[in-house]
Amino acid sequence: MDFDTVAGELYGGDLAEFVSARNAAAKAAKADGDPDLAAKIKELRKPTTAAAIVNRLARDDPDELRELAELGDELRDAHTRLAGDDLRALTRSRGELVRRIVRGLAKMSDTVAREVEATLEAVAADPDTAALALAGRLTSVAHQDADQWFTLAASAPAASTGKRPAKLVEKAEPARPKRSSRTGKTEEDRRREEEERAERERVRAERERLRKEAAELAKERAVVERDLVRTERAAEQATARVEDLRTRLAEAEERAERATAEFEAAKEAYEQADEAANEAQKAADAAR
Repeated sequence: MDFDTVAGELYGGDLAEFVSARNAAAKAAKADGDPDLAAKIKELRKPTTAAAIVNRLARDDPDELRELAELGDELRDAHTRLAGDDLRALTRSRGELVRRIVRGLAKMSDTVAREVEATLEAVAADPDTAALALAGRLTSVAHQDADQWFTLAASAPAASTGKRPAKLVEKAEPARPKRSSRTGKTEEDRRREEEERAERERVRAERERLRKEAAELAKERAVVERDLVRTERAAEQATARVEDLRTRLAEAEERAERATAEFEAAKEAYEQADEAANEAQKAADAAR
């Protein structure tokens, strides 16, 4: 038994059976004499419904998920270069791809669909989230534990080549402004510089707005995630308590059965002794 194999089976299995399967695997590891592995398995978090859906997508049809991760690389590159046209084109492509993926999934509630869409957006936004998603081991957007839990050697996406996929960009990067052969700048040069400066400012402002919005959403997700983890722990503790009470009841019933058997044996011995005493008394009376 090794950790990556156990984790792969858990995150690829039925979400409803995750906790019981995890506890059974931890118990088996402990029985095999590996308490460290048992403790590590016990720490595995149950994925949210949205994360479980994305994990299933990584196993059943990973191509679109991989394309989304590559698109995230392109968006980060466009932000770095302050390439406004590329950034707008890639942002549109990301939204279209996310919606296409969600439409291709099985029917789900509006709440779950929004959570799946937010999870897919996180895959495009964060390389660590993308790596976990492509490995089929995502727990939630709020928890990214690749370094702590998984090697991801077999399923992590290949290293980026640094080349921009042509299908993800609608327009080429703007050409550098031409300068006049004369000393100084032409009116056209100044106009282009002003336009580029304005575009950079607009991109910076949009990036800052998106950053703040993402930070607020991350806070909200973290609160929900904490509540979910707290609820899960309470449920696990309640289940453990029920199992303990069932064990105690079984032991009490066994003790009651033994006590009943001992009582019946004592009663029989008493009756035999009583009968013997009566016979002895009769014999004594007859000898007088």
